[in-house]
Amino acid sequence: MARVKQKIRVKLRSYDSRIIDKTAKKIIEIVERSGAIAHGPVPLPTETKKISVIKSPHVHKESFEQFEMRVHKRLIDITDMNSKTIDDLTSLDLPAGVDIEIKQ
Repeated sequence: MARVKQKIRVKLRSYDSRIIDKTAKKIIEIVERSGAIAHGPVPLPTETKKISVIKSPHVHKESFEQFEMRVHKRLIDITDMNSKTIDDLTSLDLPAGVDIEIKQ
């Protein structure tokens, strides 16, 4: 019988690229310490949202201020895992500003 490999996909999202890189490095260290194999982090395209706002509705109606919000994303695939890997991932302490999504 062929052994079925399980795979966990971890998606990270953050507004700050330095924080998300530190978090990805921390996750990979934890995964490799537990004996699993980590593929990544793969940088996904940065999502950019631009917003234009009128400076003043009366005097300066034709002048706008532009604001930009960037969402950085990373993808990590984990294979050949055991129960220790899953326990370590669920008890992971993440910094504020990092959103994590774990799928099997």
